[in-house]
Amino acid sequence: MTSKYRVEYALKSHRRDQFIEWVKGLLISPFVLFSQPAGGFEDVDAVFAQNSAEVRRRYAEIMRGIEDMIDEHRELQSLQDPQPSRLKMLVPTVGPFFTALPLEAAFMYQDSRRHISSRRLVAPSFNDVRLTLNTAQLMALTGKGGKKDAASSSRSKSDPIQLVTFDGDLTLYEDGQNLEPSSPLIPRIMTLLGRNIKVGIVTAAGYDAAEKYYERLHGLLRAVHDSKDLTDAQKHSLLVVGGEANFVFSYSSTAPDNVLLAPVDPADWMPEEMKQWPTGELTELLDLAETTLRACVERMQLPAQILRKARAVGIIPNQRKNARGPNDLIQMARESLEEVVLTVQKRLEVSAAGRGGRVPFCAFNGGRDVFVDIGDKSWGVLICQHALLFLGKSNSAEAPPDPLQVAHPGTTLHVGDQFLSAGANDFRARRAATTAWVSNPLETEALLDELLALLDSA
Repeated sequence: MTSKYRVEYALKSHRRDQFIEWVKGLLISPFVLFSQPAGGFEDVDAVFAQNSAEVRRRYAEIMRGIEDMIDEHRELQSLQDPQPSRLKMLVPTVGPFFTALPLEAAFMYQDSRRHISSRRLVAPSFNDVRLTLNTAQLMALTGKGGKKDAASSSRSKSDPIQLVTFDGDLTLYEDGQNLEPSSPLIPRIMTLLGRNIKVGIVTAAGYDAAEKYYERLHGLLRAVHDSKDLTDAQKHSLLVVGGEANFVFSYSSTAPDNVLLAPVDPADWMPEEMKQWPTGELTELLDLAETTLRACVERMQLPAQILRKARAVGIIPNQRKNARGPNDLIQMARESLEEVVLTVQKRLEVSAAGRGGRVPFCAFNGGRDVFVDIGDKSWGVLICQHALLFLGKSNSAEAPPDPLQVAHPGTTLHVGDQFLSAGANDFRARRAATTAWVSNPLETEALLDELLALLDSA
């Protein structure tokens, strides 16, 4: 049973997504009107089918109304001097939408699987809404489920989505694990590559050596290398971005067998704005982050040590006494990790280096550790959009692609598990791409099956 403490903790603003909570609130009215009071089950069979159809209709009507509000929001956000939309006034934290969202069709799809409208004692949940939004986004990217905007209708029907990027931990593999050859995600990612959809893996793991990424991703890299079905250009459409946005490697058939990755020249992947980040302020920001992290460790007596990297700094847990291996680490409480994240984030935001926004940073809770990275997932996704376009040209004798076919926010999908407003490093990817929020690799598998089915029906 959920404790009162856990309920209250989950209601804290940094643990919520305001848009999803708002949609949940709108759906509660039909649920309450047709809920089944305790002890009133005698005649439930006689009226159940009629009530379910009516509840489904009302839920769908609400979703259609939200669709219209998103359409209005998108029209206003495209203006040079945008006015606040009705949606923005109701949900102040809502960001840009890069595609229309066919929410009514997506709800009907999820309702057929989760039977949301058939429930009388359990209201539409956070996960119901989250998965409905995921489905709506996939439908929009593949031109299914309803209205199309001008951009989507002008894209190629055979390849409407250009790029899919993935987080690592808890998206492609369990926390701290690797993408093993037996992973059911590998054949699905291979299918994406075979459809000429570029794939980027944007991870917080900040290694400057390709061998470390091979260790994490060896199952996928080996499958790509050994594939007889993928063309050379398709194989080279796989990119790995580490440290959020600081280290970039691409698949390489000529790299050693225990690596299969080669570093990409920063001139090929680094956006011009990124080259302008002041080196002095970058160092100043990391120094301040390190000082703040040390203070947090001392104040809360955390069993952790500081780890400073070239473009990041964080705390990692100490090993247990009588540890059986290097990964036998002390688990720090989630609340302690989030205290550290919020403390360092606020401290950097009001500092001279962080306040100007000239050096973007990301402070996040990795489940067992806390890190502050230079850049964030939005830059990681932008790097994939930029570098994969360049690599695609360099590996092809054909003419450069039509500008409408270039990966941009409306043709890019980022899949991740951390989209809460604080301490979650996938959150900022929403600035650069459409997104899908999963909670574990099993959900990623289901999401890719859904995407591939939609593509096959195009």
